Amino acid sequence: MHDSVLLITGASSGIGAATARAAAREGYKLILAARSKEKLTALAHELGPENVLACEVDVTNLEQQQAMVEHALETFGRLDAIFANAGRGGSPGGFSDADHEAWREMILTNIYGVGLTIQACLPALKRRKGHVLLTGSAAGRTTIPGSMYSATKWAVTGIGYNLREELRGTGMRVTLIEPGMVATPFFNEPPDYALEDRDIANAVVYALSQPAHVDVNEILIRPTPPV
Repeated sequence: MHDSVLLITGASSGIGAATARAAAREGYKLILAARSKEKLTALAHELGPENVLACEVDVTNLEQQQAMVEHALETFGRLDAIFANAGRGGSPGGFSDADHEAWREMILTNIYGVGLTIQACLPALKRRKGHVLLTGSAAGRTTIPGSMYSATKWAVTGIGYNLREELRGTGMRVTLIEPGMVATPFFNEPPDYALEDRDIANAVVYALSQPAHVDVNEILIRPTPPV
């Protein structure tokens, strides 16, 4: 696993940052992408800048993503895995009253941005028979009244399934990471019971650490309800 190169979007906080820390402990070289340059720089300094490339990127911009991949290849010479993790929530109100502009930003990030990350990274990943991991959600596996966020995560589930079929026979792997409630900055107030971001990071590292003949298709992980 040492010297393998992993790219993480949405890396500046929450699940992305926790995964960066977990992967760094396993010896990965990292490309960390997010909109917050300040947070990325601090995280890169924490993890050791010699093994981390921090990229200020808007995942809804293909040119920025392509430039990130080119910079990664110039820096590390390869790309072994990506964790397309960037995402955002919407607004309350259901389909009747939610802020439609918040929908736009969420849909572009959660669906279009994931697609662009995959498209930008696939040529380099194919050369390494690499691994694509996507942050889906338990919300993409159930019906939530009025939730456009849930609909975007259903879309990510579909992206994972359809990408796996596109890549069948290439030696590449595709894993959907599907968390339930996680106590991250995603929520204004912490849920009553929730997973921690490092729990999801551990799931990502588990999927990455499997031998090449093992393809972990999905990890659906929810918090244990309180007694």
